[in-house]
Amino acid sequence: MQTPAPSAFRLSVAPMMDWTDRHCRYFHRLISPHARLYTEMVTSAALVRGKQLRLLEHSQQEHPVALQLGGSDPAELAEAARHGAAAGYDEINLNVGCPSDRVQSGKFGACLMREPALVGDCVKAMRDAVDIPVTVKCRIGVDDQDEYADLQHFTETMIAAGVEILVVHARKAWLQGLSPKENREIPPLDYERVYRLKREFPQLVIVINGGITTAEQVQAHLGQVDGVMLGRAAYHDPYVLARVEAALYGQPLPDRDDILRHMRPYIEAELARGTALKHITRHLLGLYQGEPGARGFRRLLSEQAHLPDAGWELLERAMLPKRAVAA
Repeated sequence: MQTPAPSAFRLSVAPMMDWTDRHCRYFHRLISPHARLYTEMVTSAALVRGKQLRLLEHSQQEHPVALQLGGSDPAELAEAARHGAAAGYDEINLNVGCPSDRVQSGKFGACLMREPALVGDCVKAMRDAVDIPVTVKCRIGVDDQDEYADLQHFTETMIAAGVEILVVHARKAWLQGLSPKENREIPPLDYERVYRLKREFPQLVIVINGGITTAEQVQAHLGQVDGVMLGRAAYHDPYVLARVEAALYGQPLPDRDDILRHMRPYIEAELARGTALKHITRHLLGLYQGEPGARGFRRLLSEQAHLPDAGWELLERAMLPKRAVAA
């Protein structure tokens, strides 16, 4: 297996349930040529027992794109990873960070940080099954497991299992008492703990995640770790990806209207295959965040994209009031 260079993980967009579907990823790729994209978490059971291979659908334009899996059965995860590799994904990522009740009841996600040996078995089984990189996304701890030594032991176990790339959300997770939303906001960020991990395990590609919202912050983190993963900021204000591209790769800042127009062939092709416009436009609402006319753009799409005859002309109409305000 050939591992990508650390630079391949310099910038990525986090896997986010109900958000980073294939329409979202296509849109993000138009804005960011370099970012590594991730699917929503797909459970190994859905692929292996449920035979829901439709969940693996993606566009060739999305690459590099990784499949994130949730599960805790090594054999089942290995089979799911094989399905992902056969579907053409560039990486398999194991979710060891999601704190939701549904995930815990299935014994995967952040609760697995308490069982590093089991995670190691899962990783080894997946690595033996596929020729693409197998990576792990974790937290810095869970509940009262809040000592650096716990994260250190988890990391050592991952390295022993063959992990070469570790994505670390720099917050611990409370498995009881906090909602998934609160778990993204209330536990304090501890970037220094992730930096220390990189210093102590320099051979490991470390990607930091959590609370990062600007190109300046991305650049600052890259002085300490190998990569930065943007989450909600890239979804609610997707143009931040363009700013990061400009800062890291010298890409010229694209015109927002041009980004939207480049969506037209994709949107029309999806409409022709029966996709409702609202399933695509919900990901576009933040494109003009902070710009004149942004509210009107969002309102028009939110109010009319669900209509049965809604098509590309709605996007054209949504751009016109914005241009008028800007003028």
